[in-house]
Amino acid sequence: MKRILLIPLVLLQAQDQTPTFRVTSRLVEVYATVFDRQDHRIGGLKEQEFDILDGGRPQRIEKFEASTDGLALTIVIDTTGSMRDSLPAVKNAISLLIDQLRAEDQVAVYGFAGSLERLQEFTRDKRAAKLAVRRTRAEGRTALFDALTRVSQELHARPGKKAVVVFTDGADNSSVLNLETASLRARKTGVPVYVVAQGEALNATKLMKTLEVLADKTGGQLFRAQKSSQMDEIFLAIASDLKYTYMLAYYPPTIGTGEWRPIRVSVKTDGRFRVRCKEGYFAE
Repeated sequence: MKRILLIPLVLLQAQDQTPTFRVTSRLVEVYATVFDRQDHRIGGLKEQEFDILDGGRPQRIEKFEASTDGLALTIVIDTTGSMRDSLPAVKNAISLLIDQLRAEDQVAVYGFAGSLERLQEFTRDKRAAKLAVRRTRAEGRTALFDALTRVSQELHARPGKKAVVVFTDGADNSSVLNLETASLRARKTGVPVYVVAQGEALNATKLMKTLEVLADKTGGQLFRAQKSSQMDEIFLAIASDLKYTYMLAYYPPTIGTGEWRPIRVSVKTDGRFRVRCKEGYFAE
C-alpha cells in the first residue's frame, strides 16, 4: 500500500512569513478620519453613511469598524545617539499618548538605532508599555527606513484597526533599504503612519518630503516639532485622531498587478463633512 504524506496547511504557510497583499482574495482596508467644517473630528457614524469609490467605481463595504472599536497602535522610537538631549521629553510625551488610549486599545513599543528592537509586545497594560518607553537609551546610528518597513509589514498582517506612530530626529545613515523603497513598501501595507520629526530631520529636505508623502498617502500625518515643548501638544493631537478612526474594507475589482488604484471615501452629508484617508493602493 502506498503511503500518502499529508502536510498540514499551517506548515505550508509557515514557510513564508512575508506579508502579502493579493487584491483578488484580500480585503482592501481603508482607515478614515472624518471632520466637520470647523475641523472637529466626528465619531458615531454608521457603515451605511459611508461611500467608497475604487477607480471611480462604487464598492460594497464588507467589513466596518467604528470609531469606538479597539485599535492596535505601534509606537516606534528613534533611540540613536543624537537623541540624548531630547529623549526625556519624547518619553514623557509618548507616555501621555499611551495614557490617552482606551481600555480596548492595544499598544506595542519598538526602539530603533542601527537595528529595530521590540521593547513591548502588544498589550492593554498601559503601565507595561510606559515602562518599556522609559527603558530606552540613546545610542547608535539611524536605520529609520529599515525600521519603518519592518514595523509596517508586521502590523499589516494583524486584524482590525491599526496605526503606526514614528518619532525620529535624524536622517537615515545605516539602513539597507533606501528612502524610496522603504516609503513604497510602507505605503503598500496601507497602515496609517504618523511621523513626528525634529532636530536634524527637519533640515533633511528629501527625507521630510518623502515622510510627508508617506503620511499623506497612508491617511496619517507628519508633524514638525521645532522644539521639545511642542511634543505634548503633538502627541495629544495624534491621540485625538486615533480615537476617531474608522476602518472600512471591501473586495477590490479584478485588475492588473502593480496598478495604482485611487480611492475616494465620502460621507453622505451633502458636503458637510470631509474625510482624510489613504489616497489609494498598489494592486499586487
